[in-house]
Amino acid sequence: MALTINEIKNSYPLPAYNYKVEINGKAVGFSEVTGLNISYGTSTYKESPTQGGAAGPKKMIMPAQSGEVKITLKKGVVRGESIAAFFDWIKGIQINQVEKKDIYVRLCDEKGEAVISWKVINAFPTQLDAPSFVASSNDAAIESMQLTGDGVVIEAA
Repeated sequence: MALTINEIKNSYPLPAYNYKVEINGKAVGFSEVTGLNISYGTSTYKESPTQGGAAGPKKMIMPAQSGEVKITLKKGVVRGESIAAFFDWIKGIQINQVEKKDIYVRLCDEKGEAVISWKVINAFPTQLDAPSFVASSNDAAIESMQLTGDGVVIEAA
C-alpha cells in the first residue's frame, strides 16, 4: 500500500535532532536540551465522615501547585559571544539582578519549520558547568547551563 507524502508526514514521528532553541527571540545552537516537563504536586485532604456508619475520615488526593521547571542546555564552547553570553547571564545573579528570559524549544519538520514549541516562562540560570577536561580525549568541549523557570507552555504551530 503506497502512502502519499502527506500521509507519511502526518503519520510518522518527527526526529528529535531537528530542533531550534530561542532565548529572548535570538536563536542559539545547542547540542542537547533536557528537562522539559510539566508536573503538578498533590495535596491530600481528609474529611470527617458524613455518614453514621463510615469508618474513619474520607481521603481525597487533589492536584496542587505546578512544579518548577529545571531544564539543562548543552552546547559546544566556541570563540566569540557564546562564552560571554552564558557567563554574563549567570554572573548577574551574583549581584542580585536576575534577568529572566523566555526560552523556546521548537521541534521542526524537514523544512526547518516549527511544528510544536515548548516555551519555558521566566527562565534564569542556576548552574553553569565548564567542560570536562581529559587529556586523552579529542571530544569537543561542551558546557552546560541549568535553568529554572516558572512553567512550560506547549504551543502547536
